[in-house]
Amino acid sequence: MMAMAVSPALRAERSRMYEELLVEHTIMRRGAALVVAGFTRLADGESVDVRTLIGTTRWLVDFVGGQHTSEVRLFWPVLRDLFPAAVAELDRGAAEHEALDAELHALRRSVDALAARQLGGGPAVTLEVVSEAAMSGLPSAQRVQSLLAKHFDTEEPVLLGLIPRVPDRDVARLRGAIREAAPRTAPHLVFGLMEDPERLPGHTALMNNFPASVRWLRPVLLARYRSVKRALGVSTLEGAR
Repeated sequence: MMAMAVSPALRAERSRMYEELLVEHTIMRRGAALVVAGFTRLADGESVDVRTLIGTTRWLVDFVGGQHTSEVRLFWPVLRDLFPAAVAELDRGAAEHEALDAELHALRRSVDALAARQLGGGPAVTLEVVSEAAMSGLPSAQRVQSLLAKHFDTEEPVLLGLIPRVPDRDVARLRGAIREAAPRTAPHLVFGLMEDPERLPGHTALMNNFPASVRWLRPVLLARYRSVKRALGVSTLEGAR
């Protein structure tokens, strides 16, 4: 009996599923690079708008944490059921999730302590703020960046092999789980990181998660993203891809 041909629509849906995952992962990689760059400058006593760094770091922690919660709740259980032979690889990713979640909590504590040090005193950098950044914020941000890279470098090849094998009936459900995890806050950071240092494939699909009224503001949002980089004193995103 001949296998039924897969429809072009389903092939496209699978392709978009993996593409959207990579876009979300890359936004997080680039966001972590931006936060590390800001903390590096602050720890060195360079000119940094501390409030901007605090806000950007909190956004990153919330986005990464939310994406992982959605994966654990909606995405990975389905893959485990569909591909029991790949459970060991999937469980390794789950263990990396736990390590990353712990470090995200540490980074949140660091940035909350940084906010307390600043005591609402405006963007001025004090010795206490520099010390907090050097002793706590920067090391924690670097560990988050390293763990994210390790986790995605492990996870992405596994997903690349599994997604083409997802049964037709489950494609829409899994893609829905990915779309639920897409970032919807701080669109200036999302739009900017999708295009800096270069525009990502899958850019349009992820932008469509935002209302049309937000998409129309793309030039304004990109200008705001550039102002965030200036406030952090960051010209290029080192280690981003």
